[in-house]
Amino acid sequence: MQTVIIVVHLMVVSAMIGVVLLQKSEGGGLGMGGGGGGGFLSSRGTSNVLTKATAILAGTFFATSLVLSILAGLDRKPRSIIQGGPTQQTPGGPLGQGGGILDTLRQQEQPAPPPAGPQVPRSQ
Repeated sequence: MQTVIIVVHLMVVSAMIGVVLLQKSEGGGLGMGGGGGGGFLSSRGTSNVLTKATAILAGTFFATSLVLSILAGLDRKPRSIIQGGPTQQTPGGPLGQGGGILDTLRQQEQPAPPPAGPQVPRSQ
């Protein structure tokens, strides 16, 4: 779906560039203007057709840009920048413990305490 919209978007962009370049500017430009007659391809008739075509292409360009940005946002999911860390913090911290991400990292760095139990004296 996204590929089809991108192809349509590129075709609209190419057509809009061509239509804008064909329009007659105040300096002459690449316009196809000509003299005589009030027909379809007269200077005035061409100007109206190209202006309408530019407006339609601009609207289509805007619509395809909007659809592409919405489709790009659908695939985006929030994730943690710290691998293996909690993805969502609550006011009490992860799992109801106090502190934030720095306290969690400090706890991971601290060595585990030795196991509690009866200690047997070593004989020499």
